[in-house]
Amino acid sequence: MQIIWSSKEMQDTAEQLRSGGKRIGVVPTMGFLHQGHLSLIGLARRESDVVVTTIFVNPAQFGEGEDFERYPRNFDRDRELAEGAGTDILFAPDAMEMYPEGHATFVNVEGVSTTLEGAFRPGHFMGVATIVLKLLNITKPHVAVFGQKDAQQVFVVQKMVTDLNLDVRIHVAPIVREEDGLALSSRNVYLQPDERPRATALYRSLRHAETQIHDGERSVVKLKKEMFDIIAQAGPVQVDYIAFLEPSRFRETASVEPPSLLITLAARYGTTRLIDNILIPVS
Repeated sequence: MQIIWSSKEMQDTAEQLRSGGKRIGVVPTMGFLHQGHLSLIGLARRESDVVVTTIFVNPAQFGEGEDFERYPRNFDRDRELAEGAGTDILFAPDAMEMYPEGHATFVNVEGVSTTLEGAFRPGHFMGVATIVLKLLNITKPHVAVFGQKDAQQVFVVQKMVTDLNLDVRIHVAPIVREEDGLALSSRNVYLQPDERPRATALYRSLRHAETQIHDGERSVVKLKKEMFDIIAQAGPVQVDYIAFLEPSRFRETASVEPPSLLITLAARYGTTRLIDNILIPVS
């Protein structure tokens, strides 16, 4: 596996690969890799001749008081895991490489960037869209692989790619979970021993809603209350939101309508903030 630190070297390498007829797949990450990331790398491996995994903890997507400084980092471990999963090139720039002095250009996907996660984390999706565009321009992939766990991020990226006519296909991979249902996340390491089992209530609440919908329930108000109760019964937690959305527009809906429904939520256990979601077919 080749490790590249320089944007210019990465661009030159990507251009040479493309000129040689190679298909490039990229998996953008913030490092501290887990099985969810490795599944994305495996998917990119199946769809590409050359897999580029990027590791960059993006300061532009962290707001004031968020966990940028303490975000988990372990480059040596990440390097081993990325190579073992099938990465050909590890692109790992530092902050000055991505945001040199004088950097003043940012990407804003209007509307969706200010709701839900965007409302709780102002400016977050501007940072996300900006760094994803930069990484796509640097790695020049044919396909970029993202995980469904960050559903709003995926929608922002897809919207940006469409609106800016970017020549890349976005592949969205299913959420990878622990055996007890907790969605894999680098932030799970923050959970205290007493918080970890309680956090499984997030997925249990989503599965409950899925079962109820399949059984014919159509009241969003009733389903939200039942989900909130499931989470609350598991112990002290702050629920930031439970949202029922039209997946194609990422807009909240007051009714359960075909062809599908996306339920997304965010909750805090102590200092740890977790997100999760489920996409439900509706007939």
